[in-house]
Amino acid sequence: MKKQFLNLTAGIALLAMVTACNSSKTTDTTNDSSIMDTSAADTAMATVESGVKVGGAMMVPSKNIVENALGSSDHTTLVAAVKAAGLVETLSGTGPFTVFAPTNEAFAKLPAGAVDNLLKPAMKKDLTSVLTYHVVAGSYKSSDLKNGMELTTVQGQKIKLTEKDGTWWVNDAKITIPDVISSNGVTYVIDGVLMPKK
Repeated sequence: MKKQFLNLTAGIALLAMVTACNSSKTTDTTNDSSIMDTSAADTAMATVESGVKVGGAMMVPSKNIVENALGSSDHTTLVAAVKAAGLVETLSGTGPFTVFAPTNEAFAKLPAGAVDNLLKPAMKKDLTSVLTYHVVAGSYKSSDLKNGMELTTVQGQKIKLTEKDGTWWVNDAKITIPDVISSNGVTYVIDGVLMPKK
């Protein structure tokens, strides 16, 4: 009888140990999965690119200049002009390019009918000249700019960069958003349309 009691006690102790081990394993598994969930969340966060917000859209380095511009509600006129001039493929190329991108408001400052006139098929040569006057071969970030610096545009004429009271200007247009980085260059948002000399 005493022997049976000891066996029963040992069996209960063994059962208690097994149960404790199993509950410990369950806890460890739960902790492991929560660690894995946290790691997955961190990985997902790391894949979100940082960029610059322009026209309500995030401009990110993984997209090219045209892809980023397509997202900006402030650059619909510029995008329409680039399409009309047949420059989408060029500005989507490897580059690198530095683009000075006038906003819709900048185009609206031009004389009445000027934009509509430039968008006509017969004006493609003039439109291309105006647009390529906003593009420089090479990638120039704001840290590369020097007061009084002149850059030769793809159109062939030069543009001048000046700094006044902490604000940068290209010719007579103010740079409102600098260093919008794309996969094939840099864009500067400007508040005026640059017009080449005739």
